[in-house]
Amino acid sequence: MTTAIHPTAVIDPKAELDSSVRVGPYSVIGPHVRIGAGTKVGPHVVIEGHTTIGRDNTLFQFSSIGAAPQDKKWAGEPTRLEVGDRNTIREFCTFNTGTVQDAGVTRLGNDNWISAYVHLAHDCQVGSNTIFSNNAQLAGHVRIGDWVILSGFANVHQFCQIGDHAFVGMSTSLTQDVPPYVLLSGNPAAAHGVNIEGLKRRGFTREQIDGIRAAYKIIYRSGLTLEQAKAALEQEEAARPEAAAQIGAMRQFLNGATRGIVR
Repeated sequence: MTTAIHPTAVIDPKAELDSSVRVGPYSVIGPHVRIGAGTKVGPHVVIEGHTTIGRDNTLFQFSSIGAAPQDKKWAGEPTRLEVGDRNTIREFCTFNTGTVQDAGVTRLGNDNWISAYVHLAHDCQVGSNTIFSNNAQLAGHVRIGDWVILSGFANVHQFCQIGDHAFVGMSTSLTQDVPPYVLLSGNPAAAHGVNIEGLKRRGFTREQIDGIRAAYKIIYRSGLTLEQAKAALEQEEAARPEAAAQIGAMRQFLNGATRGIVR
């Protein structure tokens, strides 16, 4: 199959595009870009920097992918952006490369749905199967787990972490970490329970959900300090073998939280 590149697109001869890649009108692709099989690049998309994009992605019009980080410390180092497979990236998204002050790479995993006007700043690490609604914004060095949902206009402060299966409500501004499975919203952000509906849709058992709810109560409803809550979670993990993996994930997240948790 011949690469389907519109005659108005500008593709640097050093770029590496699989023969099945499609590129729309007026798009620009730089010399250090690699794009995998089946990916479709819409019109007026700019892909630059040291950027690797995997298989079967769809990039809609007017996105800027792989531009230099918005960080005054960046001095032209060849940092990277890595995008996985089967992602949908809607209009006007901006993904920046990393910085040498971190891992040097910004990453987006697989099977993510990224809506219009989403920003992934330098060094963000985003997992798989996430949904970012319109205008969700990540500052630098943010870590996002798998199956996370960010509602429209949600904002995440630099260095924050959000655990797997968390749900962040519309227009929420996060300045602290969010444990796995937690549902939160508001300004200031506050936890409002467990993302039960999302867990049910993803096949979690009743025993697993009950264990997650018990862990949530220890963290948020028991009046314990964070250190006391960690100890109580360890006991709960041993008492609920059917939900030990989920409770353990919450405990381990607390151990690795760097900005404190929304509580």
